[in-house]
Parts: sequence; C-alpha cells; structure tokens
Amino acid sequence: MRYHDLADVSCSITRPLVVFGDRWTLLILKCCFSGIRRFNGFQSALGISRSRLLDRLDRLIEHGILVKTESGEYRLTPKGHDIYPVLLAIRDWGDAHMAPDGPPVRYTHRGCAGEAHVRVGCDHCGAEMTARDVVPEPVVASPA
Repeated sequence: MRYHDLADVSCSITRPLVVFGDRWTLLILKCCFSGIRRFNGFQSALGISRSRLLDRLDRLIEHGILVKTESGEYRLTPKGHDIYPVLLAIRDWGDAHMAPDGPPVRYTHRGCAGEAHVRVGCDHCGAEMTARDVVPEPVVASPA
C-alpha cells in the first residue's frame, strides 16, 4: 500500500500517519510548541533542508494544523494545538524507555510546578486505563 493511500483506510490511527508519519513533521510541531514561529528558526533548530522544511510546513498548512501569517510566522491552529497530548505521550514513553540518565527536560505546570503527563482514562467512570483494559470495537454505521 502506498503512503498516501493510507488516508483512505477507515482507521483513526492510520489516517493521521499520512500527516504526522515522519520525524520532521513531529519535530516541527515540537518547535512550534516551544515558541519557534519562523522558517529560519525551524531550519536552525532542526538542521533540516530548506526544501524538506517547506514541504512539511506546506503539508501542515494544507491540513489546517498551521497557518502562515502575513508577517511570515507559522502559528498553530486549534487543530494544531490538539496534537500536544500526542507529543507529551511520546515524551513520556521516551523518558521511561530512552532516557537512561533521567528526563532531559521537565514539562511543568505554570500554576503549581507539577509535571504534565498524559493519562488514558475512561470517559464514563474516570478509571485510568492501559491497553489491556481497552477493547477496540468497530462502529456500525447507521443507515442514512
């Protein structure tokens, strides 16, 4: 299956991979959340080629995740802000499994200095869940 054909797969994990499926896109978003807004800032922070950076920025704009302002800044849209928990989940996993000397960065709550973490919970009872607690069930489309 070709990469862009994944957009047609009826799966809400598979479809976003067409947008976020490479390291550069997620690293650009990480930079956005850290306050980088300009093309040269992304290029300097990431060491990415100009053509690849432009391609990824254009894709993020095309999908409504970033907008480019008249002043040339790239800004996250509300849709873009919604990806933040995914980045934090990747960070939590990286801290747990790929940081032998401990987390290199703390993400603290501005109001109380507690740490930000992602948790999976039940929207009905509030219980915290792991993969062992979840049963994927196909949604049956109702007749039109």
